[in-house]
Amino acid sequence: MSKPESSSSSPYLAALAQRVLVYDGAMGTNIQLHNPTPEDFGGKALEGCNDNLVLTRPDIIQSIHESFLAVGCDVVETCTFQSTPHRLREWGLEDKTRELNVQAARLARAACDKYSTPEQPRFVAGSIGPTGMLPSSSDPALSNITFDALVDTYYHQAKYLVEGGVDVLLVETAQDILEVKAAIVGFERLFAELGRRVPVQTQITLDTSGRMLLGTDIASAIATLEAMRVDVVGLNCSTGPEHMREPVRFLTEHASLPISVIPNAGLPLNTGTGEAIYPLEPLPMAGMLREFVEQFGVRIVGGCCGTTPAHMKAIVDAVRATTPATLPSHHREALVSSAMRATTLRQEPAPLLVGERVNAQGSRKVKRLLLADDYEGILEVAREQQESGAHVLDVCVAVTERFDEAEQMSQVVKLLSMSIETPLMIDSTEAPVIEAALQHVPGRAIVNSINMENGRKRIDEVVPIAKRHGAALVALTIDPVGMAKTRERKLEVARAIYDIVVGEYGLAPEDLIYDALTFTLATGDAEWIDSAHETIEGIRLIKRELPGVFTILGVSNVSFGLDPAARYVLNSVFLHHCVDAGLDAAIVNPAHITPYAEISAEQRALADDLVFNRRPDALQRFIDGFATAEQRDARAEKEDPTAGMTPEQKVHWLVLHRKKEGVEDALDAARVREEPVRVLNEVLLPAMKEVGDKFGAGELILPFVLQSAEVMKKAVKHLEQFLEKAEGYTKGKVVLATVYGDVHDIGKSLVNTILSNNGYTVYDLGKQVPVNTIVEKAVEVGADAIGLSALLVSTSKQMPLCVQELHRSGHSYPVIIGGAAINRGYAQRTLFVDEETPYAPGVFYAKDAFEGLSLMDRLVDPDARGDLV
Repeated sequence: MSKPESSSSSPYLAALAQRVLVYDGAMGTNIQLHNPTPEDFGGKALEGCNDNLVLTRPDIIQSIHESFLAVGCDVVETCTFQSTPHRLREWGLEDKTRELNVQAARLARAACDKYSTPEQPRFVAGSIGPTGMLPSSSDPALSNITFDALVDTYYHQAKYLVEGGVDVLLVETAQDILEVKAAIVGFERLFAELGRRVPVQTQITLDTSGRMLLGTDIASAIATLEAMRVDVVGLNCSTGPEHMREPVRFLTEHASLPISVIPNAGLPLNTGTGEAIYPLEPLPMAGMLREFVEQFGVRIVGGCCGTTPAHMKAIVDAVRATTPATLPSHHREALVSSAMRATTLRQEPAPLLVGERVNAQGSRKVKRLLLADDYEGILEVAREQQESGAHVLDVCVAVTERFDEAEQMSQVVKLLSMSIETPLMIDSTEAPVIEAALQHVPGRAIVNSINMENGRKRIDEVVPIAKRHGAALVALTIDPVGMAKTRERKLEVARAIYDIVVGEYGLAPEDLIYDALTFTLATGDAEWIDSAHETIEGIRLIKRELPGVFTILGVSNVSFGLDPAARYVLNSVFLHHCVDAGLDAAIVNPAHITPYAEISAEQRALADDLVFNRRPDALQRFIDGFATAEQRDARAEKEDPTAGMTPEQKVHWLVLHRKKEGVEDALDAARVREEPVRVLNEVLLPAMKEVGDKFGAGELILPFVLQSAEVMKKAVKHLEQFLEKAEGYTKGKVVLATVYGDVHDIGKSLVNTILSNNGYTVYDLGKQVPVNTIVEKAVEVGADAIGLSALLVSTSKQMPLCVQELHRSGHSYPVIIGGAAINRGYAQRTLFVDEETPYAPGVFYAKDAFEGLSLMDRLVDPDARGDLV
C-alpha cells in the first residue's frame, strides 16, 4: 500500500527541532489599525470579511505580514481564518475558495521569501479556523453539518493553501474536537493525493475553566489529537497567558509532540464602545511566554487577539535570550477518550473494565430498546454501566430484525458522546457501521474488532478506517484455520496481525488490544477442557513476545451455559488469574463481578480445578457445588444475611458489602445504644478502613471501593444531623484538592467527609485544581494544612510543583498527599524543593482517609506536631 511521504523531512519541523519559533500577532487587530472602509472589503455586504482583503487590498495584508517579519517573527499566518468553503458561503464567496486561499498563501510566501536568510528561514502557516458549526453538539441548529461535509470543506481549503505554498497547515481556535478530527481526515485525503505530507499543527481553545466549548478537557483533547498523528499541538486565543499556565504545564508533561502557545493579549475588556480592549502590554506578555519556554519547554510562541508588532518584538527579544527547558522524551500515552474525559488503558490496578450491557447481541433489554427506538432507555443502561465502574462502554446495535445498523449506531453514539463521560468501544462486524460510528465520536474510541478469519480481508477493510479516525483496535486471534485454541497458536495469529497492522499500516503496538479468546467450560468437551488455562497462558505469551500491545477478554464466555450463581464465581476466579497473567482489559458487566476475596475458599478451589483442568471430574464437582444455587439464591432473598447481628455489626457489614439499602435504619438502631460520635468513630471508620485494607491487599478492585465509599457517604450524611458541633468551633482548617489534570475525586471526597465530621473545617476545591488556586485558598482561609490527591502517576507530578510554589512564596502550610499513585517514598522526594533543601513545614503521606485524620490530629496538636515534623 502506498503511503504519503513523511512530513518529518519538512524544513519547518527541522527548524522547530533547532530553535523556538515565534509566530506573528493578530491579523484582525492589525487590519483594524488600518481603518479599512466598506469599499476596501469589496462593498458594504462584505464589510468585516477580512479574508477578502487578500483580493481587494492585498497591500494591507502584505504590509501586516512584513511588519511582523521585520521585528523578527519566524512564522506568519495566512489571512484565511474564515476561508473554508463553508464559511465563505455565508459571504457569498464560496466560488472564490481557491482564489482566496491561493492568493493569501502567495502573499505570505512573498513576504517570507523577502525576509528569509540561511540563518533564519521564515515560514508560512496556513490559517484554518472553525466553520462555526459544532458537530458534537446535541443542538440540531449547531450540529447541522455532516462529518463528510466537514472533511470536504477542510480538504478543499488545505488543498488551495498547499497550492499557494504554505509550510504548515494550522488548525486554530478549535472549539469542537470532532471538527478538528474532520479537518485532519480531510488533510490525510489531500496527502494521499499529493503523495507527500505537509506538517499539521492543531491548536485548541480553552476557557478559564480549562475546557473547550463543549466540555472537552485538555487530557481528552491531547489523547485524541496525538492518536490522529499530528505534528504539533497547542493552545491559542480565548485567554491571556496567565490563564494558560496549568494547561501548558499539563501539555508539556503529557504530550509527546512539540507544544505551541499563542495567547491573546489578556482577557478582553468591554469598554462600552463596541470594541474589545486587550490589556496585556508587550513586556509582561513577553515575560510570561519566556517563562513558558524556560520552565515548560514550549517550542512555539506567538500572539493572538490584541497583539501587535510591539508585542511580537518584545516576545522575539525575550525568547531569543533564553534557552528552552529540556523535556524528557516520552512516547504517546496509551489513552482512549470521550468528549469529556481521557482514560488510560493501563489501569492501576488492572483491568480496564469494558461494560458489556450496551450491546444488542448480549442484552435482551437493549435489543428491545433498539427495536422501539428508545434511545433514552439505552442511555440509562449506559449510565448504569458507568456508575457500576465501567471505564469504557462496548456499543453494539446489530439486530436481525432491522436493516439500519449504521443509522442506529450513529444515533446511539452521538447521544452517548454528549451524555456520559465514559469512552466508547465500537462493536460491529460491518466496516461501514464502524465508519459511521467513528464519525460521531468526539474523542478516541476502540474498534471491536479485526481478525484473520478470511486472511487479510477484515484487516484491510477496518484498519484504514481506525487509523483515519485515530482509534485503537481489538484484534481476535482467529485465522483461516479457525479460532486459536492453544497458547502457541494464539501467539502465532497475534504475531501475524501485528506484522500487518504495525509493520505495514504503521500503527503503534499500543494501538493493538489482543483478544486471546476463551470458550465455555460448561460442555465438558475434551476439545475445550484446557481452553481457559490455554487462554491464561496465551495472554502471558502475547504480553511477553509483543511488547507494548494490550490484551482484552470477554470473560463471561468461559461460563456460558452454567447457572447464574456458578457463572459469577467462575467468571471472577478466571478474571483473577487472567489479570495475574497480564490481562489489561475485560469485557464484563461490572455489576456482576464478585470480588475474588469474597468468594469462599471452597468455591475458589472448585473453580480453580475447573479452570486449570486439575482433575477429570472438575466440571461435575463444580456443577454439584452449585447444584442448589437457585434454591440458595431464593433463600438468600428471604433470609437477611445480617440476621443476628448487632446494629453496629450490621452497619459495618453494609459498608463492607456496598449495600446502601438499610444503612439508615441500622444507624438509627445503633444510635439508641451508642452516642452518634462513637458510631462514627468506632463503627463507620473501621469499616471503611477494612475496605481500604482489602483494596491495598488486592482483594478489592477500585469500583468496589468507590461503591463502599458511596455507602459511607450516605451513612455519614444521615448521622451528621445527630452529631453535636460547638458553634464556631473547629479543630483546624484544611484545603483539599485533586491536582490539576486529574478528574478523580471520590477518594478526596471521602477524606472531606471523614475530616469534616471529626471537627475540621474543610475547603474542598474539587478536581483539576491549578497550583495557584490551591495556594491562594490556603492563604485566604489561613489553613492549618493542605491535602492533595492524585489517582494517576502522571498527575502526581503536580504535588512537588505545589510544594515548590509554597516554598518560593514563603508560605508554611504542611502538605498531606495521598492517592493510588502515591507512597511514602514519593512523599520523601516531594519534601525536597531542591537536592538539599527540605520544605520546612513538612510533606506527609496518608495512605487513606483515616491516616489523613490521624495526621491532622497530630498537626494541630502543638506537642504532637513537634515530634511529627
